[in-house]
Amino acid sequence: MSDSSALESFLDKWRQRWPEWQVAEIFVAPERRALAEAWFSLLQEFDDILNIAGDPLPADAKLAWWGEELRSWADRRSRHPLGRRLEPVPAPWAELADALPALIAARDAAADGDAAFAQLRVYGVAVAAVEAAVLGGTPDVAAVIARTLATRLADTATAALPRSAAGNDDRTRLRDWARTLDRRWPAASGASRERRIADAFAHARLRRFARAGEATALPSRLRLLLGAWNAARG
Repeated sequence: MSDSSALESFLDKWRQRWPEWQVAEIFVAPERRALAEAWFSLLQEFDDILNIAGDPLPADAKLAWWGEELRSWADRRSRHPLGRRLEPVPAPWAELADALPALIAARDAAADGDAAFAQLRVYGVAVAAVEAAVLGGTPDVAAVIARTLATRLADTATAALPRSAAGNDDRTRLRDWARTLDRRWPAASGASRERRIADAFAHARLRRFARAGEATALPSRLRLLLGAWNAARG
């Protein structure tokens, strides 16, 4: 497989999980779309490692590989296809590499909501710093963590719940945790336009989960378009 084909494969995996982006990309400058998609695809790789089902050893090995890969980007020695787009950006890649082990620790059920956010604090700080370099703006660390936990909830259901989650049935517990994440998601954002749009979709998914207690179908194309437009305006 050529480098370009391999890159498209990773980007397509992200696009398939976030079909909302096809509606919203008209609000993103064409010259910025490629970089934003590559960055979001990289973060999805880390989400997948955090949310692995079954034997975690292969995912842990992959995470260690990613740590080495990110450190190599400072020397322009990328091996992964995503690095072809991201490596040229001067960013604190090594600091992000150092923060990746937090994802392994975050698989363990936290005592409560505060502990769940604390588990991912180092990772959130590193992601926000790199994103500021890649896309600009001032990403909110709390938003990074809330988004990561929301993705974990959607991907792993009850495995994402803190030990303090109470309720008579799983759906109630899942819904309550989604509502907690919704409340802790920052209302305002100084992040880039691309991030504001992507987060608007992620936050909307979380709110639908909070109402239903499970992942639900996407709303109409018009509603997606209006949500993206509002996020793009800031």
